[in-house]
Amino acid sequence: MSIPAGESRSEVTNPAPSAGSGQALSPGTREGWGARKAVSFDPEYVQGARNAVNVCLRVRADEKVCVITDEVTLEIAAAICSELDLLGAAFNLWVLEDWAERPLKDFPREISDDLETSQVSIFAVQAQRNELRSRMQMTDVVNRRKIRHAHMVNINRQIMLEGMRADFQKVDRLSAKVVAMVRQAQRVRARTAAGTDLTAELNQNYRWLKTSGIITPEKWGNLPGGEIFTTPGEVNGTFVIDGVVGDYLCAKFGNLRETPLTVRMKNNRLTEAHSENRELEDDFWKYTHTDENSDRVGEFAIGTNIDLKDVIGQILQDEKYPGVHIAFGNPYGAHTGAEWDSSTHIDVVGRKFNIWVDDQQIMQDGKFLVEA
Repeated sequence: MSIPAGESRSEVTNPAPSAGSGQALSPGTREGWGARKAVSFDPEYVQGARNAVNVCLRVRADEKVCVITDEVTLEIAAAICSELDLLGAAFNLWVLEDWAERPLKDFPREISDDLETSQVSIFAVQAQRNELRSRMQMTDVVNRRKIRHAHMVNINRQIMLEGMRADFQKVDRLSAKVVAMVRQAQRVRARTAAGTDLTAELNQNYRWLKTSGIITPEKWGNLPGGEIFTTPGEVNGTFVIDGVVGDYLCAKFGNLRETPLTVRMKNNRLTEAHSENRELEDDFWKYTHTDENSDRVGEFAIGTNIDLKDVIGQILQDEKYPGVHIAFGNPYGAHTGAEWDSSTHIDVVGRKFNIWVDDQQIMQDGKFLVEA
């Protein structure tokens, strides 16, 4: 990739390539680029972008890719597009603000039509309040068409330079070992020094999924990857959320180390939520009472990305941090087999777990006792 003398940024350009130019996108062959002539990006993004394209999605030159971004995340999308261009894969880049007003009420039809004819898709945007419905409309197409889809909501520079540089093959090996254990188990117990003490009784009719960062047509995945999850049969106990909460509350409240949120669950339903930060407490309670199942534990997960060293206050990466996290609301029933539904989904993350699968301890103080 060529970098102009004296500059530390690379760029993807729309005009036809000229001699000595960097990666160029031919005009008229890609939808959604709009009037943008060039988009520069930090070369530090290259390693993470290459990991996404070549390792996680394993894009082939004969495939078509739908890349969806927004104005805030366009630089990261440009780095990804540059890797696709180097590979020789056909792709369209879509900037959401060019097609609809944010926050989105519905997923733009033009982008949905492009998804229908793509084998791979990448969604690199910043979440806005009340956009979950539009994202679900997008993933409905992904699920039906079995598209290898990378979900990169709230991706930022720190995540590109940390989580997206992980050794996803190693993460996948560990994830495979852990998921094999929990698929045979009746329950998982999790405790922390901060006060978490909960038990998940597992439903053998619900499937465990492995989203290690190696994305397949059977299940789209978040990037960076590194988790296994299911819909639990029933969760009871206390969870001290000293990591982060998800969806748009993540950007609002960030890292919760100093002001944790403590939640209690009985018969798989949220019964209490308390924090010294009353705004956090109130917002979380309101979110988890949006519909009749917003307070129901829809996801029980174990983060497996052992290249992550701490919570950073960004749910996209933090839910992959080694330990237990749960989510209230939508159970991703199309994948887990859960029969119920919800219009909301909010993850909660803690730190430094001790985890037992039935009677076997697999994590102590946040460190796996299972070899990758």
